[in-house]
Amino acid sequence: MKAKTPMAKEMPIDPNFIREIAALISETDLTEIEVAKGDLKIRVARQITMQAAPMQQVVPAPAAAPAVAAPVAAAAPAASATADLSAHPGAVRSPMVGTAYLRPSPGANPFIEVGTVVKAGDKIMLVEAMKTFNEINAPRAGTITHIFVEDGRPVEYGEPLVVIE
Repeated sequence: MKAKTPMAKEMPIDPNFIREIAALISETDLTEIEVAKGDLKIRVARQITMQAAPMQQVVPAPAAAPAVAAPVAAAAPAASATADLSAHPGAVRSPMVGTAYLRPSPGANPFIEVGTVVKAGDKIMLVEAMKTFNEINAPRAGTITHIFVEDGRPVEYGEPLVVIE
């Protein structure tokens, strides 16, 4: 005579019941479900695999030809000047993603302006990230010659904030 386990004697496992639970998981956003009845416990789980979306390169549509060539020629040096300044060795870059604030509070005077002389360690702005205001301090002494960010605007990690010469 063959011995049976107590669980098999009390409650046989119904494969249809397990399929119904699996279907319930598939139809919902659940990743697992556990059902218990007496000593019998059934846990059904699915593994979620996250796949990175393929990078898509966004190519801007060609701009319409300008009616007057002179303004375009004047704008080009300004754009290249800004690019040159962002690569300046005195550029202070954002240490995080967040929102830049040039003032300690709305209506207050800004921490810095173009022409402000700063010492190493002086607070030059705040970057808010996850409801925390992080002080951005001058890494060296010098004069603020350019401010790249606007008050209350988002900044990215590594984005140039100011130039200190």
